[in-house]
Amino acid sequence: MPSFAYQAKDASGKSVNGVIEAENERVLRAKLREMNYYVTGITQKQTVGLNADVGTMFGGIVGKFKGVSEQALVVFARQFATMINAGLAMVRCLDVLGIQTEDAQLKPVIVQVRREVEGGSTLASALGKFPRVFSPLFVNMVRAGELGGILDEVLNRLAGFLEKDFNLKKKVKSAMTYPMVILVMAVAIVIFLVTFILPTFVSLFTGMNMKLPLPTKILITFTEGARNPVALGIAIVVIIILTILFKRWTATQAGRYQFDKFKLKLPVFGMLIRKVAISRFCRTLGALLQSGVPIMQALEIVGKASGNEVIAETVGKVRESVREGESIAVPLNLSGLFPPLVTQMVAVGEETGNLDGMLGKIADFYDVEVEYMLASLTSLLEPMLILAMGFVVGFIVISVFLPLYQIIGNIK
Repeated sequence: MPSFAYQAKDASGKSVNGVIEAENERVLRAKLREMNYYVTGITQKQTVGLNADVGTMFGGIVGKFKGVSEQALVVFARQFATMINAGLAMVRCLDVLGIQTEDAQLKPVIVQVRREVEGGSTLASALGKFPRVFSPLFVNMVRAGELGGILDEVLNRLAGFLEKDFNLKKKVKSAMTYPMVILVMAVAIVIFLVTFILPTFVSLFTGMNMKLPLPTKILITFTEGARNPVALGIAIVVIIILTILFKRWTATQAGRYQFDKFKLKLPVFGMLIRKVAISRFCRTLGALLQSGVPIMQALEIVGKASGNEVIAETVGKVRESVREGESIAVPLNLSGLFPPLVTQMVAVGEETGNLDGMLGKIADFYDVEVEYMLASLTSLLEPMLILAMGFVVGFIVISVFLPLYQIIGNIK
């Protein structure tokens, strides 16, 4: 389908520019009139020849790596809800969203979703054809909103959920940024010393017939190994092989389960991972139940979206318990992963019939807990990394100066 670049003015007289696909110019003009745009110019975009093929191929490759940002999905859901609530037809909403979105990967997806809806598909079915963009959580909440006639409410709720989930991930990443910068700087300093500074001292020490201290011998061995292409190549090959083996192991269900279990047992970090997982579990399940998704289907989606095989196994036991007519709180308590606070609040939510609201409160509580823990962890990691950096640099300095003192003593 050809693409057209258009220039138009909206109802307030503001100039609007964009690119949109249409069967022909007449169809495009009709679409723009439906959007209350006054067309001032239309130009068909030509993309032929080798450059177009290369551009398409490159765009596809970049798209596979980049993907659609979570922030773009939040904006998409929020704007969609606003337009549905204002009474706009769904196809027209998708037209506007396709033009307005700034995410280059999301734009063609919205165009395809619009075509599916225009062809008679439900919105949930159309979204479900793009699993790499719209998660099962997104699709099922939209389906529940369509069936219940509350699509605008569900989309708003979905946008709120995605926003909170995105903010939680962003907090974790930003808290780890400063310690990682310190670590990278420490590694860079050591590489600089080993590559440019230490070889001069190493050649001086090895050229003298003197008994070197143990730290100096260790430093010389390390420096010569780091500058030896054969040793360096072997080390790189070993690292690559170990990385490939680790990825293959974690790609299996058993390996992924063992690695996720190991992460939960890590000191300090294990508790942080557990709290993030509890917050995500409660918020996801609460959002699904509040949107009208059946409990069994909601638990299945939560298990897949947990990102942790140990949590997923616990959710599977919860599903079995619910299938047999029992409560959710009992298997959560038996798993040992969820604190008594969570299981008791879930039990109260089940008894009062307000499970979705209680899950939302638990998620909010653990979001605050994660924030406090991240602040504490950051303040703890910074001095530890600085201390480690000081230890490495101090070891290098001592290893260099010990033989120098020995040489000066021999001269005296």
